[in-house]
Amino acid sequence: MKLIVAGSTGFVGTEVIRQALANPAVTSIAALARRVTTVPQSTGPGADTTKLTSVVCEDFERYPERVTRELAGADACIWLIGVTPSHLKKMPWQEVRKICLDYTVAGLAASAQLPRAPASKPFRFLYVSGANAERDPRKKPWVLGDYCLLRGDVESRVLEHAKESRGAVEACIAKPGLIDAPGRTGLMMKTVQTIGRSLIGLPKVDLGEMAAALLEQAVNGLEKDTLLNADLVRIGTKALANLPRYSH
Repeated sequence: MKLIVAGSTGFVGTEVIRQALANPAVTSIAALARRVTTVPQSTGPGADTTKLTSVVCEDFERYPERVTRELAGADACIWLIGVTPSHLKKMPWQEVRKICLDYTVAGLAASAQLPRAPASKPFRFLYVSGANAERDPRKKPWVLGDYCLLRGDVESRVLEHAKESRGAVEACIAKPGLIDAPGRTGLMMKTVQTIGRSLIGLPKVDLGEMAAALLEQAVNGLEKDTLLNADLVRIGTKALANLPRYSH
């Protein structure tokens, strides 16, 4: 299968690619980002780095022909483009909304219209949101309320798009809590994680488990339309335990 990893230069995207390079079920990886995506440094001996193609796109609301040509034939997309809570104060709200909402809606629409083989299975779109994202405006969280409602709105739009596609698109919302990435967490992120654990009670998922769960769902099919943190831990743990079947 051909997999699109959107937001491929981030720490989750890098881990997804690292694992996908060693997964024989993934025959091609289109790494979509604003800058060139390089092969992860920690790839194992079973990795096939020739599967990786870096696809640079300057504007995630518009996909020129040179970009869609590289993405054509994809079977699934793991969408990791978004603004994390630790970066909220670094940009105006309209920019946050544009990145989280407009980019995702445009990316899903563009992905669903990519040329594919006539007998292809439904296109799988996995949108990575957050544990506290809220789809019901009446249940606005007391911490980062507007942000949580924004992410929840995106979730609803992704699921609605899949519903209206009449089987052409299958969508899944992944709702991780705190993603534990030892050695990759800066001071700001550590502060956010401390607040998340102590005040909000956010659950935690290991980076490797998170990436393995996303990859397993993209390759083998979606278990359900919403995966909570506990689901990601469960699926990711099982996938990592079966890693020998992905090696050469």
